[in-house]
Amino acid sequence: MPGSTIESDLLARGGVRLDVEGARATITLDRQEVLNAQTPLTWEALRAVGEGLGPEVRVVVVRGAGRSFSAGLDRRLFTPEGFDGVPGLFAMAAEPRDRIEATIAEFQQGFAWLRDPARVTVAAVHGHAIGAGFQLALACDLRVLAEDARLRMAETSLGIVPDLGGTLPLVRCVGYARAVEICVTGREVDAEEALRIGLANRVVPADQLDEAVDDLVARLLRPPAGAVRETVALLAHAESLADAGEDATGAEGGALERQRAAERAAQARRLADLAAAVARG
Repeated sequence: MPGSTIESDLLARGGVRLDVEGARATITLDRQEVLNAQTPLTWEALRAVGEGLGPEVRVVVVRGAGRSFSAGLDRRLFTPEGFDGVPGLFAMAAEPRDRIEATIAEFQQGFAWLRDPARVTVAAVHGHAIGAGFQLALACDLRVLAEDARLRMAETSLGIVPDLGGTLPLVRCVGYARAVEICVTGREVDAEEALRIGLANRVVPADQLDEAVDDLVARLLRPPAGAVRETVALLAHAESLADAGEDATGAEGGALERQRAAERAAQARRLADLAAAVARG
C-alpha cells in the first residue's frame, strides 16, 4: 500500500500505482489505454513517491501495466488546449524563458530521485519505452528487459529535445557517437541490441520478466543496507569524477586519489557502524 505521506488521489491522477512490501517498493505506470503515456501529473506523482518513501525501502522497481512500459509523452500535450486541466506544451511556450526552465526543473524531479544512492532502482521494461518512457528507464540504476522491449528516443523527431535527465545516462551507457545517432535518428533499439551496447543489464523472455526482477531484487537485498548504500555512493562518485574529466593519475588531487579518499571515508563509516552493532549485541 502507498505510504501514508503520499496522497492516493495524487497517484491516481498521475496514473501511478505504488506497492510497498517491506524493503521493496514497486511503482507501476497504469494508464493502459494510452500505453502508459506520461503527463506532468505523472511526474508530479513520481516526485511525490520519491519524497514519501520511508527509509526502510531499499529497492525500487519501476514497471508498466499492460502491453508497454511507457509510450512516452501523452500526445494531447501537443494540442493548444491540453487536457483535463493540464496545459499543452504550446501554452508553456508562451511563458517567459525562466518560467519555462523552472517548470521543466519541476518535471525532472519526478525522475531525478531514482539515482539517489539511498536506494537501488530497477526498471522492468517490456514492450515500448519511447521518449519519456526511455528516459524513465535510463533514470534507474539497473534495467531488465523483456525480449519484446523496444527503446526509442523520439523527442528530436517531434521537434523538441529529451529534457527529463535522459541524455547523460544515455551517453554514459553507449558513448557520445551512438547516443547522437539514437537520439537524432529516433530509431528503435531492440532488446538484443540494448544488451549488447550497455543499455540493459539482462534480457529475458517476456513471460519471465517478473521472475527475473524478483530474483534480482532478492539479490540486491541480501547484503547489509549500509554496505549497499555506501558502495552505490562510491560508484556514483567515481562516475562523477570521470564525467568531470578529472586526472586519472595517482597524483594528489587526481581522480584516483579522490576516489581512494572517498573509499577510506566510506569504509571508516562502515567499520564504525559494524562496531556499534556488535556493542549493542
